[in-house]
Amino acid sequence: MKTIYLAGGCFWGTQKFFDQFDGVTETTVGYANGKTAAPTYEEVCRMGTDHAETVRIVFDEKRLPAARLLELYFLTIDPLSVDRQGGDVGRQYRTGIWYDDETLAPAVGEAVRREEEKYGQALAVETGPLVHFYPAEEYHQKYLDKNPGGYCHIPRRLLELSGK
Repeated sequence: MKTIYLAGGCFWGTQKFFDQFDGVTETTVGYANGKTAAPTYEEVCRMGTDHAETVRIVFDEKRLPAARLLELYFLTIDPLSVDRQGGDVGRQYRTGIWYDDETLAPAVGEAVRREEEKYGQALAVETGPLVHFYPAEEYHQKYLDKNPGGYCHIPRRLLELSGK
């Protein structure tokens, strides 16, 4: 099993998106790479903690290779947008790909290179080793499963790609 941390705007939709794929064994929404320990949602939103809403994804690389997982990630974001995805605006909605296993670094670098080539410019996606991750409050976990009509910046058609 491998673990990767993806920030793609509001974490509700990113979690729902990745939960649909065979090979993803666990997802947890939380806050990554900010300036404070164990922030709350209110602190992230209003107190400038610099955390990004992020999804920790545990996956079986034999069933879902990191390269494919990252291709899927890029379907859900605007990689040129700074601190914004869809209607969500602010530092907490920045995009990022972080890892705590250096063996994922080549796949991350290659995925970013491919996207930069496609767009002809540098991406606004942070990449590199994870600094820290704190799980979000329970009411945020699997939010769109609990609230099927809840807000999501990811088009609904992408939340049903796997046919599950």
